[in-house]
Amino acid sequence: MAEDPISGVPGRYWHRLGDGRIQCDLCPRYCRLHEGQRGLCFVRARAQDQMVLTTYGRSSGFCIDPIEKKPLNHFLPGTPILSFGTAGCNLTCKFCQNWSISKARALDRVQEHASPEAIAQAAAASGCRSVAFTYNDPVIFLEYAVDVAQACRERAIKTVAVSAGYICAEPRRELFRHMDAANIDLKGFTESFYKNLCSGKLAPVLDTLIYLKHETNVWFEITTLLIPGENDSAAEITALCSWVVQHLGPDVPLHFTAFHPDWKMQDTPPTPPATLHMARRIGGEHGLRYVYTGNIHDPAGQSTYCHACGDALVQRDWYDLSGWNLTPDGHCENCGAACAGVFERAPGRWGRRRAPVRIAAV
Repeated sequence: MAEDPISGVPGRYWHRLGDGRIQCDLCPRYCRLHEGQRGLCFVRARAQDQMVLTTYGRSSGFCIDPIEKKPLNHFLPGTPILSFGTAGCNLTCKFCQNWSISKARALDRVQEHASPEAIAQAAAASGCRSVAFTYNDPVIFLEYAVDVAQACRERAIKTVAVSAGYICAEPRRELFRHMDAANIDLKGFTESFYKNLCSGKLAPVLDTLIYLKHETNVWFEITTLLIPGENDSAAEITALCSWVVQHLGPDVPLHFTAFHPDWKMQDTPPTPPATLHMARRIGGEHGLRYVYTGNIHDPAGQSTYCHACGDALVQRDWYDLSGWNLTPDGHCENCGAACAGVFERAPGRWGRRRAPVRIAAV
């Protein structure tokens, strides 16, 4: 069956080539397109002799999540966050755990329509302190994400980008100028991992992390999914942690999370908890102050501790906060040392709930 004609809103970050194609300059793939062709992400395409975004205003669904699920442990702990994504992705990770959305090649995955104003209004009405661009990467729907962020900022709603950080320098400046926080997925720490499992490159992701740390005020945390036999060796974890300390400093939280068989890696076994415990230990030994485990039940590995005296500052059991020992200005109640992050006077009480949301037309 023939595909419907391509339509969408005009996209930014592209230019014409001498051979008649246009080149997308949003991410380091630099897709070069003839009329009617789509980029690898599927959602950016050439139509009417320009680049268009085909998923503007369309979502795969909205849900209120605990902010710790992004994961963000040092940004408004305990608060609810309105989360949504669209379809497609600019990486091809064989281990993708949101593949039904990110690998979608049909827009029937994005049936919910919502304007930026409607999303901001829904977040405010539901008591969410923030909105997350997640489930797939906001890089590929940059124009929509930026417009939503602007609408949210008018209502004092913060915005969070959950991203692989695979983006070029100019659009990176625009995207993160409108974000309050981010979680960047550092998928591995070798070029071979990115090439063989993601069909991408490591260097642009490291550039994004360095940019966020040194040129923005965006609060960000890092997540690395440890996959048995692929990126889980002590040597690679040591190299990753050493790089983070050297280039980003000791206060950037690092989440090591467990892989489960999915997408094109059904035969790879789940990550043993012992691997996550090892990674957390290595991170601490190399100077990182906040290293977490994820996708396993590990209250000790998911709680926040004072880097100065060792007291538990925020105790967690999955996404529930079971203890809070921070002063209203984010210092340890025991010794007074500051905890890095963005905190309010008291923690949120959302817990581990997950609530689907329908967005009314505005």
